[in-house]
Amino acid sequence: MHICIGPSPQKFDCTCCKKILEELLENCYRREYLPGPAALNQFLDEIVIAQGEKKKIIKPTSSNNPKLEELKSVLTDWINTSLKEEHIVVRSLEEDLYDGLVLHHLLEKLGSLKLDVDKIALTEKKQRQKLSVILEAVAKCLQLEERQLKWSVESILTKDILSTLHLLVAIAKHFQPNLAMPPNVQVETITIENTSRGLKTVNAVEYITENKENLEAQSKDDAFDELFSHAPDKLDAVKKVFLQFVNQHVGKLGLNVKDIESQFADGVILLLLIGQLEGYFLNLRDFFLTPASSTEMLHNVNLALDLLTDGGLLNFSVNSEDIVNGDMKTTMRVLYCLYSKYKTKET
Repeated sequence: MHICIGPSPQKFDCTCCKKILEELLENCYRREYLPGPAALNQFLDEIVIAQGEKKKIIKPTSSNNPKLEELKSVLTDWINTSLKEEHIVVRSLEEDLYDGLVLHHLLEKLGSLKLDVDKIALTEKKQRQKLSVILEAVAKCLQLEERQLKWSVESILTKDILSTLHLLVAIAKHFQPNLAMPPNVQVETITIENTSRGLKTVNAVEYITENKENLEAQSKDDAFDELFSHAPDKLDAVKKVFLQFVNQHVGKLGLNVKDIESQFADGVILLLLIGQLEGYFLNLRDFFLTPASSTEMLHNVNLALDLLTDGGLLNFSVNSEDIVNGDMKTTMRVLYCLYSKYKTKET
């Protein structure tokens, strides 16, 4: 998209670019409340989870979401239409896909693939082996790295509807991109981990289909390109807004950010900022609090980008190495994802 800059360096003629930069200069805050502990405890009491196990599930508040039900219906009809000649009828995405039979037929039909697995797997061991081959084929066909996968053999086998939906949406987008899936399907999730000290929970909002209402965010690349190239006089003002926003939320952790380029490079402050804004505590075992190498820094940044993507905040590709290397434009684009949602959140 072309963005025009007026003759005066003080004016942005492009409505989108102007709106983004004006938004960055807003200074008002609001408070967001998490569900009360009583309701959460009642919900957790109904969940059975083994010691050391971690599980992410859809909260009951999202289970009857009309858009979620619409997505299920669209995917079910799509599968049944695709496999009509095979006389396969799917009635429940939760109950009919876990053993790999339907997925096997679907991949062979859509992708003209020949998978070296049994058509029918009756035992759990055979089903697990079959799913492993199928999901490996999906990842290869869709050119997905392991960290991009939102499903696993275990989650599909245990009838995890969230993982199943992510898998089907990915397959549909690849093989039938014109399939009319409802956009902006999002659910509230809770990740539960049974530790030696009790249950640890992480709340999040997760998008299953694309967040098309956030098209403005997709044009932020152009806005920041123009900011750096044609409006350097405004760059310092925007940096100050970001620094004020960041310090307001990480200040209570005893942190003070003064430089966007260097202090976000190791991913630590970005992770802590995400935790503060999204309302959860990151397990210190999941990232390097004092990274000692570029590999550890890259691990932190990749984790942060994964969290933003899972939460529906990041819907464009980011080269994590750019952040590690101190690329300010890339870092500011990522910060804008958080700022655009939480600019009015009080500490």
